[in-house]
Amino acid sequence: MVERQLRRRGIHDERVLEAMREVPRERFVPEEQRRRAYADSALPIGSGQTISQPWIVAAICQALELQGSERVLEIGTGSGYSACVLARLASEVVTIERHAELAEEAAARLRELGVTNVEVVVGDGSRGLPERAPFEAIAVHATAPEPPRSLLEQLTDGGRLVVPIASRGADMLTQYRRLGDEIATVVIGPCRFVPLIGEEGFNT
Repeated sequence: MVERQLRRRGIHDERVLEAMREVPRERFVPEEQRRRAYADSALPIGSGQTISQPWIVAAICQALELQGSERVLEIGTGSGYSACVLARLASEVVTIERHAELAEEAAARLRELGVTNVEVVVGDGSRGLPERAPFEAIAVHATAPEPPRSLLEQLTDGGRLVVPIASRGADMLTQYRRLGDEIATVVIGPCRFVPLIGEEGFNT
């Protein structure tokens, strides 16, 4: 997976590649999907949600530009897989999931794997966690109509928000960097996600 799906497709951050190599992806998919755990595709995990394909997880992590000391906010816990990867790349991860059942399962799975620097919260991820801000990096695992204003405001100066933005034909994975009162934008590439449901996402 690391060599064929990630490195060959532009993932060059060695810390990200190592984290993807270390995390047992099969522990984060339903038992009936485990034979496909390392396939180059998204897989269903219940509640109408999916675990993203490995390249997408790696691309988001690379675009966050983590060095190891950051506090990261993740929107869309899902199975907990990407949070487990982020736990190896940052100092602290707070992850928000709107489906309570998925959140509970992810938290239990992370505990089983001995991950101690991830906190799972149930709530509206589109609004972030203003009471815990600021964050050096924010990752969103659902497509938004535009970058949520609350998330941009919860970034530190120099902080990075990586979020898929809805556009014609395909969602576009995009990095937003806060530079004082300005926001710099870099489009990473096309992707496909479930919609971000919430006050600053889609209504349904």
